[in-house]
Amino acid sequence: MREAYRPQLKLCNCNGTMSIDAKSLASALKTAVPVKVHSQLCRAELGEFEASVRDNPDCLVACTQEAPLFKEVADKRADALRFVNIRETAGWSAEAEQATPKIAALIALAEMPRPAPVASVSYRSNGRLLIVGPAAIALPWAEKLASQLEVSVLSTDARGSVLPATRAFPLWSGRVQSLKGYLGAFEATWSQENPIDLDQCTRCNACISACPEGAIDFAYQVDAARCTGHRACVEACAGIGAIDFNRVPASKKEAFDLVLDLCDTPVISVAHKPQGYFAPGRDPLAQSFAAMELLQLVGEFEKPKFFEYEARLCAHGRSRKTGCSNCIDVCSTGAIRSAGDKVEVDPYLCAGCGACSAVCPSGAMRYAYPRTSDIGAQLKKTLKTYREAGGNNAALLLHSATGSGAIGESARRGRGLPAHVIPLERFHVAAIGLDTLLGAVAYGAHQVFILASLEERSEYADSIHATMQLGETILHALGYAGRHFALLPAEDGAAMEAVVWQS
Repeated sequence: MREAYRPQLKLCNCNGTMSIDAKSLASALKTAVPVKVHSQLCRAELGEFEASVRDNPDCLVACTQEAPLFKEVADKRADALRFVNIRETAGWSAEAEQATPKIAALIALAEMPRPAPVASVSYRSNGRLLIVGPAAIALPWAEKLASQLEVSVLSTDARGSVLPATRAFPLWSGRVQSLKGYLGAFEATWSQENPIDLDQCTRCNACISACPEGAIDFAYQVDAARCTGHRACVEACAGIGAIDFNRVPASKKEAFDLVLDLCDTPVISVAHKPQGYFAPGRDPLAQSFAAMELLQLVGEFEKPKFFEYEARLCAHGRSRKTGCSNCIDVCSTGAIRSAGDKVEVDPYLCAGCGACSAVCPSGAMRYAYPRTSDIGAQLKKTLKTYREAGGNNAALLLHSATGSGAIGESARRGRGLPAHVIPLERFHVAAIGLDTLLGAVAYGAHQVFILASLEERSEYADSIHATMQLGETILHALGYAGRHFALLPAEDGAAMEAVVWQS
């Protein structure tokens, strides 16, 4: 039988720090082509790599640390490269010499065809930025960003500020009433409550000179605590009309593409903030990072449409009587809302955590990125390869990108992962539902661990635990005793190691 096509494999033992049995690995991968193990692929043998991708750019490189270097060397062929990490996940382990089945499984998984693309959601941003917060903080950032973005400032507190000498951007004062939307489509509503309208004020200083109490300074806002009602400022500003103590607080509304929220308490309070909204608080470093990201968010952008929803299967309501609201309750972005007997999901607010699909009892809400069928195929391929390569008692360690750091830290400073624990990265751990947990067991895993960060646990621990408990109940009813599922902390490498090494 003719061997199925597979990309060329570039293995490296990382300067001799990993024990890789090339012959056993070739047998495990069922390849007739000998497996070559390099020692310094990213240094002394880089020329050999360059020559090989020149002839055949479809290449799987078993090194993620030097992926940028390999892509640079591959140049225009870089898109054909794929990468898999076997160093932190298998080679750097107290059981590295027994890890050949796991390495084979990880390679087989990385060799699988990329999932078919899903529908996408498009954003368009023209760089209209609203900076909201105390003027003393907001104004300096506005002056820095105004040369590259179309900046407007909403001052929520004038104390300690001095307005710029040049009116380079719109400036308002007031209290935020609502802020909603997403990248390219934010809408801010606020009420102006100070007698001085900064948008009309010419900053001529006549009011400052006229005020006998000194209730007006170069922030050009009336300090109500010091004002005794002389109204000399109104007379001084009569020709301009920027000061009106009888003004009824009026709501103002404007549209923006981006928001930099410098308030102590973020205006948008959901756990996962919408695209284009940054709330770094008072931390100067966090503010700087936010400003750098804002400068990159001008133009057109796309993201996957993470979900699929079939209203006819939805148990949210019938005959205007509310039933299930699991997806609404678990959504951390506020993207899901009730719409009568069904729900509506705003794809622009959806962050792709997938928790809605994990808690949906009817299958009406499904995760589309990746599709359930893709996840099933990956589980089957991984566990089948591991088993056929001689591996026993497979345990899966499912994690998001944040969990990769914990795995790497364990490999560098601890015992690493046991030979039977296979890590698989998912886009978000909240999307791991019964289909994944029970599917993994059906394909041969005797345990499934979910490695989650503190943030992920605080937001989704209840739903993950409930899913695990339901899975355990089903397995126990079928006669499978013992503990099959566990939620592990990504911040505590010692705690993670203690559980997986006892599994």
